[in-house]
Amino acid sequence: MLIRKGVLVYCWSIVLTSLVVLPASSLFAQATVIEGGYLFDGIADDVVLNPGILIQNGKFLEVGLQTETSHSLVADTIKLTEDDYIIPGMFDLHAHYAMDLFGEGRVDERVGYPILFLANGVTSTFPGGEVDPVAMKELRLSIEQGHTIGARIFSAGPYFGSWRQGWNSDITEEALFQEVDYWVSQGVHAFKAKGISAVNLQVLIRRAHTYGATVTGHLGSGYRDSVNPRDAIMMGIDRIEHFLGGDAFTSDKSAYESLVEVDIESEDFDSIVDLYLEKRVFFDATLSAYGYYGERDPEVYDYFEDESKYFTPYMQGILRVRPPRVVNEQFEEIYWKKRETIKAFYEAGGAHLITLGTDHPSWGEFLSPFSVHRELLSFVLSGIPESDVIKFATINGAKAIHAGDYLGSIEAGKIADLVILSGNPLEDIRNIRNARMVMKNGQMYDPQKLLRFAEGKIGPSGPEEEVAWKPSGNDH
Repeated sequence: MLIRKGVLVYCWSIVLTSLVVLPASSLFAQATVIEGGYLFDGIADDVVLNPGILIQNGKFLEVGLQTETSHSLVADTIKLTEDDYIIPGMFDLHAHYAMDLFGEGRVDERVGYPILFLANGVTSTFPGGEVDPVAMKELRLSIEQGHTIGARIFSAGPYFGSWRQGWNSDITEEALFQEVDYWVSQGVHAFKAKGISAVNLQVLIRRAHTYGATVTGHLGSGYRDSVNPRDAIMMGIDRIEHFLGGDAFTSDKSAYESLVEVDIESEDFDSIVDLYLEKRVFFDATLSAYGYYGERDPEVYDYFEDESKYFTPYMQGILRVRPPRVVNEQFEEIYWKKRETIKAFYEAGGAHLITLGTDHPSWGEFLSPFSVHRELLSFVLSGIPESDVIKFATINGAKAIHAGDYLGSIEAGKIADLVILSGNPLEDIRNIRNARMVMKNGQMYDPQKLLRFAEGKIGPSGPEEEVAWKPSGNDH
């Protein structure tokens, strides 16, 4: 990879010495052109020869250079090779920063994960319910202000429902309004419900929508007063996590039990798909999430990167002697059933409504930022074309969180988020793992330097730090 400035040519790795970031505003001029290689812009269905991308002040100024004037504005040009492919920066809409290293409750990991998401080409994340929403807000602001390197965070705030420690199921409408008002004032514009009653969900949706905020939900079948996604859609919910729901999910059994019995040829399945299409509700499939707890299909659940090295040496020692996890047979069934149902949903016309979410609160294996690639591969192995799968992870994710006007595709006027890959991802989705550069807000990063910087950062450094990873009384 070479960058040209006049006749001077120098290697990318030489420019990035002690820093993992190449600040366009200091080392280089504000305007940059990317030439050569191929482009998948997130809108079209195929790659094209890169027509030239002009980036200035953190935005795509031109995609397809029209005149020599464009070149005259530019002091620096990134020249790509014929093996380089450009895609938009990706979204993880169920990006758990939380992990549970000791089986005593989740803790938001705020040191290694922001960097690792970015290194994997994920420029935007939605945590989907935060253990410590105040600390996560501080992390978001630190990233936005340039004090911390990491993926963009669309703050979720706390869970709304019984999955929040101390949640009051008898909360009044006025108190719930005040909760929404407060978290919007703190920068939350997308809420997550889990373990919520129908009455409270309806109030949450109504209040959130007054601010233009979205609501998503991990819902159920109607069993034990849970809310079926079908009913939440009629309330106006914006997104659904995990399960399509509908009449195939009966209230006499849990959503997990119902899912494994879903018949994709049934009228009940057709009915719920039609409802999603009619109401334009996004579906965050979290396709690979349950497979981590099952037999772990070897085609998907491999370590293409040594993820253990991102833990502290002390934590690595603990993990090496930990016994393997017990296989959850029900979750193994769910993994394969979800692959079947997502293909049926896609073929029924739902391609524009599917998003990517990893939903993997790690317990010391398979870190969430690398899980993005397993989710991408699971979609493709389900029979969905790579071009649409990349759209799930880019433009669909942006639209689902009401950011499609300024993120999610490589178009003039949008924020300059992109990933430069080695190899065509439309020929093999695994090529998305081969990120050579990642750009966020017009700022270019070297993924390999980001990865090295994150090594040894996650978890306690010694026994005295374990208490911080064992939140008292938090079993969620």
